[in-house]
Amino acid sequence: MPHAELTTRVADAAALLKEQAPQVLASFLALSAAFEGGDLDPHSRETVILTVARRNQCHLCIDMHEAKLAALGPAPAPERLDALWRFTLQVLASSGAVSDEELAAFEAAGYTRGNALEVVLGIGAYTLSTFANRMTRAA
Repeated sequence: MPHAELTTRVADAAALLKEQAPQVLASFLALSAAFEGGDLDPHSRETVILTVARRNQCHLCIDMHEAKLAALGPAPAPERLDALWRFTLQVLASSGAVSDEELAAFEAAGYTRGNALEVVLGIGAYTLSTFANRMTRAA
């Protein structure tokens, strides 16, 4: 998808939120900024976002974050991102009640307990975004 078309779709989605529920847009922007300011590296953040976007079938977010991930270039440790993807799905499936074994596997991949909580933050931010995009028909 051409960059200009994607930029227009993102701007249109933001305009819909600003018009219909500005507090939702403001909340997403604050949560997103907090997630961006955490310790997860950019490849890891985009992996969390894409996991949520794909699960929630938000095509706008999928397109945007696939482009962002591609722009980052090859991941330095793809197996680490695979562990993050699995962990994110486990957090979603268990509503955060991951097992000790799942948490240990996440940590064995080089992540921390703090990173696990950042995954929860990313899930929250991008669940808000994907649900809102789908409800406003921006997705």
